[in-house]
Amino acid sequence: MAADLVLRETRNGVAVLTLNRPQALNSFTVEMHAALGEALDRAEADEAARALVLTGAGRGFCAGQDLAERARMMAETGGPPDLGESLDKRYNPLVRRLRGLEKPVVCAVNGVAAGAGANIALACDIVVAGRSATFVEAFSRVGLGMDSGGSYHLPRLVGRARALGMALLGEPVDGPTAADWGLVWACVDDDALMDTALGLAARLAAGPTLALGIIKGEINAADGNDLDAQLDLERDMQRIAGRTEDYREGVRAFAEKRKPVFKGR
Repeated sequence: MAADLVLRETRNGVAVLTLNRPQALNSFTVEMHAALGEALDRAEADEAARALVLTGAGRGFCAGQDLAERARMMAETGGPPDLGESLDKRYNPLVRRLRGLEKPVVCAVNGVAAGAGANIALACDIVVAGRSATFVEAFSRVGLGMDSGGSYHLPRLVGRARALGMALLGEPVDGPTAADWGLVWACVDDDALMDTALGLAARLAAGPTLALGIIKGEINAADGNDLDAQLDLERDMQRIAGRTEDYREGVRAFAEKRKPVFKGR
């Protein structure tokens, strides 16, 4: 059932979305793309879910595109698939969706994150890796260029030299190295991965989520703005944030020397 391809539950204000094709290392099929899109729709519309966690079932996060599905399609059509169409219809909208969600997204990478799977993780806001996690830009292994935002995010996270090494050689980068390089926020023991990710997401969910969405948008916009444009954006966004109930609560809590209770409005 397509609904079983992405599991969804809500815990303490956090929507947990779990890619659920463990027998295939959670590699993407057309059906799983649709299931993840539906799960994101529900999480975005759920007022009780103020942050998201994305992870994978079993021993891996996501091995990227299911090449067995690609092979079946090629056998059926008798020719090569239009991979540009696949990106336009599925992967690119998913990357834009994750980047554009106003709710913060924490990714918990368990085991392998390869190809598009690695780059989907990097499109999330905060990435936590288990110690056994591996990030593999595997495209060159099958004769492809990069996709799913990898050529955009990777050099911005780790620099040109490391990005080229990862992409051209296709060698795995383990969790501790990923943390040392700045590819991920943190690397933790495997048995602490989900608790860590859920703790971070719960902390974000209890925060001023409207302001967090503004911050996320500002940082995303900075990639294409010069300083003057970014200063103007900060001015405009601060004008909006300064009129929120959360800002008033933050000021009151500071004056009263207590912890603020934010409501995301």
